[in-house]
Amino acid sequence: MIHDVEVRDLRANVDERGSLTEIWRDDWEMFEGEDRPVMSYFSVSYPGVIRAWHRHHRGQIDHFVVPHGRVKVGVFDDREDSPTEGELDTYVLGEGSMQAIRVPGDCWHGFKVIGNEQATLINFPTNLYEYDEPDEERLPYDTEKIPLDWDDPRHKKS
Repeated sequence: MIHDVEVRDLRANVDERGSLTEIWRDDWEMFEGEDRPVMSYFSVSYPGVIRAWHRHHRGQIDHFVVPHGRVKVGVFDDREDSPTEGELDTYVLGEGSMQAIRVPGDCWHGFKVIGNEQATLINFPTNLYEYDEPDEERLPYDTEKIPLDWDDPRHKKS
């Protein structure tokens, strides 16, 4: 696993009415010793849509949860001081795999909706979005700088 990435299984409480799943708690270890999330937002994406790649330079950490649909999250570590420099990891989040993932913002990250339905991704970032000066550096989803083939279940480009 890439250094500073954390994954937490989410517990669904299910009864005859449906389910209730906690998606963020201030007492979870993944929030210890760092700034807490300062906002949240959700995005809805259509099947097959890829929202990648981007990273942050002002210390932002993202925390993703996918309550509806399924996404493949990609995280690529090109941080020079990281023990996992050059590593690529992918995670499938959403229905059937309810988890929260902590993504260090200075790693390249993005996601692809997998399956035949739209997906909802909720993010709890540690920095407020600055409309006039966004903290985002972007690359195209198919960049040669990151060895991920979004369509290959083995993940790596051949």
